[in-house]
Amino acid sequence: MSDQIRTAIAAADGGDPLPELRRLRALHADLARAEAEQVRRARALGFSWVAIADALGVSRQAVHKKYGRR
Repeated sequence: MSDQIRTAIAAADGGDPLPELRRLRALHADLARAEAEQVRRARALGFSWVAIADALGVSRQAVHKKYGRR
C-alpha cells in the first residue's frame, strides 16, 4: 500500500474529507494512466489479453473492452 493511500485512510478518522477525496481522485487518475501505459507496453511486447487480464485480476473480455480499441 502506498504512503498516499495510508495517509488518506488515516485522515478518514477526522477533519474535512473533501481534500482527501480530491487527493484520491488525483491518485486514481495517475494509477489509471499508469495502468493504460503498462497494458500498451505488454501488448507491444506480445503479451496476450489473457495474460494481461490475469495480471490485473479481471476477465479477458473486461481488459479487451477497456483497452482493446485504443
